[in-house]
Amino acid sequence: MTTGVRRRMGVEERKQQLIGVALELFSHRSPDEVSIDEIAAAAGISRPLVYHYFPGKQSLYEAALRRAADELAARFLEPPQGPLGARLLRVMGRFFDFVDDHGPGFAALMRGGPAVGSSTTNAMIDEVRQAAYEQILAHLEVATPSARLELVVRSWVSLAESTALIWLDGRRVPRAELELQLVHDFAALAAVSAAYDPEMADILIRMLADEPSDGPFGELVTRLMTLVPRVPAQGGQS
Repeated sequence: MTTGVRRRMGVEERKQQLIGVALELFSHRSPDEVSIDEIAAAAGISRPLVYHYFPGKQSLYEAALRRAADELAARFLEPPQGPLGARLLRVMGRFFDFVDDHGPGFAALMRGGPAVGSSTTNAMIDEVRQAAYEQILAHLEVATPSARLELVVRSWVSLAESTALIWLDGRRVPRAELELQLVHDFAALAAVSAAYDPEMADILIRMLADEPSDGPFGELVTRLMTLVPRVPAQGGQS
């Protein structure tokens, strides 16, 4: 009978393991509630060894946050084929997958967690928002956005973020409905801006040109039409 020998990890491998363990713990509980002792126990090493790789909980937290931020930014990557509405709906599905899997960690990322106000965490959050913003512009095939388009896209990214944070507090609205609603929100923001700006009107027309009637944008039009009251003809009886 032979006994297994635990393989010794290299420095970088051990650091990546600790980051993964910390991110897993932070995904289920607030980082403030997770101790170094718990991280060490989950990783199967001693507390002093954790400090050998990371000078403190804050540095380990920021490393875990870095991985989470990179993963979240990647959720906005989508091949530029097919109707825009369907693309955005797939993006929102992956976005909410992350939110669902990393609830407290997502909230900590977007709110700064135990490092509120630190330049490192704020920079990470801004990177995620910027990545989402640039991906949406790429789907719209706009290299240099106008002020109104930038306002629409950045407002929508902020709306997706705040919607997810509110949803995490009780999950009172079905997730699938929120994913679709956020796609509708993007079309609505673009439509309102198009009413004020010819350039935005051109973008909206291009957005809708290839949209099928049963796609997300077509569904929004159908839903809105059911809300429009029947207006009597001029001179008719009310």
